[in-house]
Amino acid sequence: MDKPRLRFAPSPTGYLHIGGARTALLNWLFARHSGGSFLLRIEDTDRERSTQAAVDAILEGMRWLGLDWDEGPGVGGTHGPYFQMQRLDLYKSCAEELIKKGKAYACYCSKEELDQLREQAKAAKVQFVYPGTCRDKPYDPSRRHVVRFRLPKLLEVTFTDLVKGPITRPGSTLQDEVIVRADGVPLYNFGAVVDDVTMKINLVARGDDHVNNTAIQVLLYEALGYPVPTFAHLPMILGADKTRLSKRHGATSVTAYRDMGYLPEALVNYLVRLGWSHGDQEIFTREELVKFFSFEQVGATASVFNPDKMLWVNHTWIKSLTPAELARRAIPYFQAAGIPTADEVKLVAVAKVLQERAKTLVDLVAQARYFFAPVEFDPKAKEKFLGVDSKPVLEAIGSGLAAMPSPDAAQLEKLFGDTARSRELGLGKVAQPVRVALTGGTASPGIYDVILILGRDETLKRLDDAIRVAG
Repeated sequence: MDKPRLRFAPSPTGYLHIGGARTALLNWLFARHSGGSFLLRIEDTDRERSTQAAVDAILEGMRWLGLDWDEGPGVGGTHGPYFQMQRLDLYKSCAEELIKKGKAYACYCSKEELDQLREQAKAAKVQFVYPGTCRDKPYDPSRRHVVRFRLPKLLEVTFTDLVKGPITRPGSTLQDEVIVRADGVPLYNFGAVVDDVTMKINLVARGDDHVNNTAIQVLLYEALGYPVPTFAHLPMILGADKTRLSKRHGATSVTAYRDMGYLPEALVNYLVRLGWSHGDQEIFTREELVKFFSFEQVGATASVFNPDKMLWVNHTWIKSLTPAELARRAIPYFQAAGIPTADEVKLVAVAKVLQERAKTLVDLVAQARYFFAPVEFDPKAKEKFLGVDSKPVLEAIGSGLAAMPSPDAAQLEKLFGDTARSRELGLGKVAQPVRVALTGGTASPGIYDVILILGRDETLKRLDDAIRVAG
């Protein structure tokens, strides 16, 4: 049996959507799992809506997710994707071959004639079906025409879907549809089939919004003399209200989640788990996904996108990184926030103490700001913890710290404990004013960690500033 050859074929009319990313990902995973090939094809025949910016956004999203493709035009060892608008001669030659074989024909009907027939069907409350006006007319390539597929006489079309099982469509629901427009640009069904034939695609995995196209495509594969590939139609991703995922449900762009500080591993992990499972396991490395993935384990019903669950997956992945790797990943986000990143040792230390708390890289940077910038006091925290009664506590901690040439966690623990006991206070009554003094708020990593990262001199400076506020 030939090795699987799969493809992802987006239209460049917008960014790489979450749903499209999952389709690309599942194709990529199966290709890698099976030792097959994964191709990227840009279906840019909608010239009014297709843009280079959208192409760039799709490629950017694919690369960020780590979804590399195997073949395509290009030089220097790099593969660009295939573009349909660069393949018009191929579609033309395939259409002419079908005409010669009597499996397609030129249709010379004008738009006005067809519109009139559609109005008649509408008035009669029946679905418009092209009546075959030009079926038997001789082919005259000099006349302006579209190319129509000559629908064979059949009762039904049946194909087996890896996700949905056997699917049958009655022949009565099909018609001689246009496969090439008058300007030589193929319509979706024909362009996709010709590309799949010439690229030797033998497994077509795509969203189940395409399932209604499959019957006519099966007939086109047969007309072109190509074995019908295996199909896997993937259920849609829905929002919480069970409608198709859209902008009203929040961000749907892959790069938007990158900009929000999600890790690509987390997005890959979450998207695969939308409708696919392997036992009760929730968190998967890429290597595990490649090892375990198959389309037979993809559910046939739509999945609901849960932002909270994806955030949990991202947090889990953040906690799994080494502090050094987490710091490296966060550098662009620190830079975007205007925070200097030259002190690598400090960045790693900050990443380590915030790793359990930060749910995204943007969240990590926001929580880390007080380590790198002047303190901005939260008004409520300032009012509650930096009153006159906190001044002696801050002074005691400041005096004790000033006497330590090189403080460590054990020394700090003793200082805070002694200060609390000498004033008959709970440890929190000492730690919390200091926390507000050093960070501006009431939530932070352990106060000893904060002091050690800030350093003795910066800590003393912030304590002095807070004493003046409290006084």
